[in-house]
Amino acid sequence: MSRNTRNDQSGDRTELPIERGFPIERVNEIAEKESRAKQHYRPVYTMHKWWARRPGCLFRAISLYSLLDEETDPSEVDVYEPGDNQTLGANGLSREDLLRAVSEVDMEDPESLWEFYPKDVRIDDKKVLDPFMGGGTSLVEASRFGVETVGYDLNPVAWFVTKKELEAGQTDPEKLQEAFEQVKDDVADEITQYYRTPCPNGDHEADVMYNFWVKELDCVSCGHTVPLFKDYRVAKERYVDDPGYNVFCPDCGAVTRTDDWQSESTCGECNHNFIPKEGNVSRGGYYNCPECGQKESITNAIAEQGKANTRLYALEYYCPDCDKEGREKNDIKGYKQAEPEDKNLFEQAKSEWVARTDLHQYVPDEEIPEGSITAASSISGNDVFQHGLERWTDMFNERQLLCLGKLLESISEIPSQNTKEYLLLAFSEALNFNNMMVPYQAARNHSTNLFKSNSFDPPQVLSEGNLWGTEYGIGRFRSTFEMVLKGVKYARAPTDRYFDQSGERAETPAFAQPIGEDSTVHQGDMRQIDAENEYDAVITDPPYYDNIIYSELSDYFYVWQKILLEDVYPGFDRDKTPRAESIVTNPYLDKSAEDFEHEMGQALEVINHALKDDGVLAFTYHHSDQESWGELLESLCNIGFEVTATYPINSDMMKFIGGESVSFDIVIVARPTDERQPISWNALRRRIVRTAKETREILEENRELKGGDIGVIEMGKCFQEYSKHHGEVRRGQDTMSAKDVVDEIYGIIQDNTRGEQAIYLDLLEEYNPGYNDLNKHLRHSDASEDQLKEMQLVEMDGGTFSLLDWRNEGRQAYVQDKVEEGDATPLDKAHFLRYRFEEGKSTSEYVGRWSGDDLSDVCEGLATATGDETYLRMIGVDVSLDEYLDQ
Repeated sequence: MSRNTRNDQSGDRTELPIERGFPIERVNEIAEKESRAKQHYRPVYTMHKWWARRPGCLFRAISLYSLLDEETDPSEVDVYEPGDNQTLGANGLSREDLLRAVSEVDMEDPESLWEFYPKDVRIDDKKVLDPFMGGGTSLVEASRFGVETVGYDLNPVAWFVTKKELEAGQTDPEKLQEAFEQVKDDVADEITQYYRTPCPNGDHEADVMYNFWVKELDCVSCGHTVPLFKDYRVAKERYVDDPGYNVFCPDCGAVTRTDDWQSESTCGECNHNFIPKEGNVSRGGYYNCPECGQKESITNAIAEQGKANTRLYALEYYCPDCDKEGREKNDIKGYKQAEPEDKNLFEQAKSEWVARTDLHQYVPDEEIPEGSITAASSISGNDVFQHGLERWTDMFNERQLLCLGKLLESISEIPSQNTKEYLLLAFSEALNFNNMMVPYQAARNHSTNLFKSNSFDPPQVLSEGNLWGTEYGIGRFRSTFEMVLKGVKYARAPTDRYFDQSGERAETPAFAQPIGEDSTVHQGDMRQIDAENEYDAVITDPPYYDNIIYSELSDYFYVWQKILLEDVYPGFDRDKTPRAESIVTNPYLDKSAEDFEHEMGQALEVINHALKDDGVLAFTYHHSDQESWGELLESLCNIGFEVTATYPINSDMMKFIGGESVSFDIVIVARPTDERQPISWNALRRRIVRTAKETREILEENRELKGGDIGVIEMGKCFQEYSKHHGEVRRGQDTMSAKDVVDEIYGIIQDNTRGEQAIYLDLLEEYNPGYNDLNKHLRHSDASEDQLKEMQLVEMDGGTFSLLDWRNEGRQAYVQDKVEEGDATPLDKAHFLRYRFEEGKSTSEYVGRWSGDDLSDVCEGLATATGDETYLRMIGVDVSLDEYLDQ
């Protein structure tokens, strides 16, 4: 338990550094690099695929700025220098320096605490929950501070991946390497024998890196077999200054070269003239018969003829013998036509697969479930069933099934369960690349992976990788194991890459605090969490209503993992991962945006109960419109949270400032609260306008931020103002919803104006306002002192500042003129009505003519600021101010 359990009112609890300021400039400069090179920055996250991972540096910074406050006891914090694990203080920053840095964080300069980002900081007596852990980034980063971390995820694949990430810090890499060598001795030769080819440069064999296959269908008109080439590129040439392309000759089948694949070329083998750009597949999923010219839909033809056949037509090779001989690079690694020996080798593998029925238990036998990704083309744009795919094994050829079966059988015989699971992780990651669902990137000279498009997108031209792998190529089991091994080594002694004070990239020595020492993960629905007042922080990346449906995508990994895990862990005993319980819209299951909002509300309620009264919820969020902002704010506030800060991750707020539609990636900080204070919209609006203006000016003056980034922070401050009064914001006789207020806040930030009327009402709320108060408010407004004087709202007489009202003769004259000219502001109208009311003159004619929210708002604002209820009576309100606000 934490040392302090505080009252749940925001005024009684200690403000956290993350609420006062967050160094998004520093985080984003690391995140930009980390996102492109996770294997160098945080290799623990490259052990296995998970979707939409946030940068680790972001969650490390969130943890650092959320788990400490000014009341943290120094005895509960330790600061170590990475590398030698020497306690600081004598020769550097100490725990006292850390707590002093915590107190110095503010919006103008949040970087005092950032000095500790590359330090090995340990925090005692803290507990962090991630109820939507996904790929586990938040838990991994929080665990590095020595805090207790607990995670939940409904998806068993996410659970397994995160479990292995968190256990990596306690895993012996030498034992892992020994297990790999055992599997290598067992099956590597048996697998690689099926990926050999005659070397074109001598009487020896080379290693196959990739086999290239093309699907074929018959012409529905003349019966001619049509290879489904969109174009005839094989791959760009390597190792030359002005590269051309290796292309496939559609006449003789040779792999030849051309300088320009988009123009007519001549085959170097048979002299056939063709244009490599012009294949037999056209836009919209059609193929054209080169014999008779018939055009037909590919999916319609598959429906009539059955699943398309495949033909091996070319391959990429690497020759170790040529490499040892020191031959030219193009001889060592290159492309060639598929020869009879290559096709015979596949047939041998196919025959062995049919005969080795003992291996069939090591491949999944489930049918592909129908769903929004697999069948509903309105979601994914692809329908695997229209391509003749019915079972998961249909995504592989027989050679792949044989080799995968052999490899998984060998892994199953590893005696250590923990070690076996890491090899299973490497195996599962290799599945992302080793299937018959991936094309070859001709322009980049490598294969791609299955989930590049976050869907199942069956290509017409396929690349079959060498499962065990040779010296080169991506997605080989030997390389995915190396990624797992590197992740384990990192988890045992993590480092951090950052930018030092000179702006140069730097890397810390290894931290002594490993990943995941005090971590627990659960597979199941987070709505079953029954914790109460238990967690100091909930740090998470929750689902969004229109998320990719990861449950359907992860089934691809799940059906293979369950072969070894179904008798070991609950959750791996189903045919597919959970669907209906997932908090996401799913048209296939008729789960709507309304369902998402309801279920997300349930989740937020669980989180609120699980948090301590002074706890914090910090989460990343992505959406594309202001309606989503309103829904989110409404949900948070209804459950009992107040938003206390927002920060951009990688946003394009400049489009928003200009009124365009835009996607946001933000961090939202919220705290539990109960009581909300009633307030008029007029008063709240002025606070929001003032807050937005002050926030923008402070940030523009002190931070190197883009205008869009400032807009996100500005909006968070406005949300904070609203959150204090959620459900109690009155506009006339109506209560404004969060969505209504968000619409107004959008307009305020886009306009970002505070005029003379707002300044006047602000001054009315001051006790005995003076000239200094005027200047304070003017600094954060678009108003001017001269204009206020011209409007007869303020005056200076012999150095004495006065705030004028309807009783002043100058103000009366000014208002009378403006009313007659038809150019009166709502404040002018209010003062005009007040004068008539006091003189006993009728106001009904003018009230009827000017009726509207603007006049009601300003009269309410005047009554609230002065305590004078006459401003309400003169517009026909016959109850007290308190009753009016209560209504």
